[in-house]
Amino acid sequence: MTLYFEDFTPGRVFPLGSRVLSADDIVAFAAQWDPQPIHLDAEAAEAGPFDGLIASGWQTACVWMRLYVDAVLNHAAVLAAPGVEEIRWLAPVRPGMRLHGRTTILESWVSESAAGRGTMRLRGELTDDDGQSVMTLLARGHARLREEARG
Repeated sequence: MTLYFEDFTPGRVFPLGSRVLSADDIVAFAAQWDPQPIHLDAEAAEAGPFDGLIASGWQTACVWMRLYVDAVLNHAAVLAAPGVEEIRWLAPVRPGMRLHGRTTILESWVSESAAGRGTMRLRGELTDDDGQSVMTLLARGHARLREEARG
């Protein structure tokens, strides 16, 4: 089933599934994209501000994005995303932590300037097993209207 703009109604929550990052996952990502000692070296990270190895915030954002793509975007008539308005890293992500994703549609409106599409504003979130938020983001996306697809 394809999701169209009309399916992204305010208040709708999309559960995204979960993902666990291993120490190897964290170090491999950091080596390529965010080579800080708190992400690369468990021993050095012990002396850091988080008392141990933690995932890069950018890796955490990538986990949410992968979950969102798999659960929602790959099943939607999405046209583009004009950007992320805000991202917050609220708690460190440690090796072995299970991250649970969800996306909540905050508002949506039909475009006045681009026929056949609407825009939605969403809140993405990753939580740990205790329900504590480790990352949140606010973003926008464009999707094709269902009637436009019938064309």
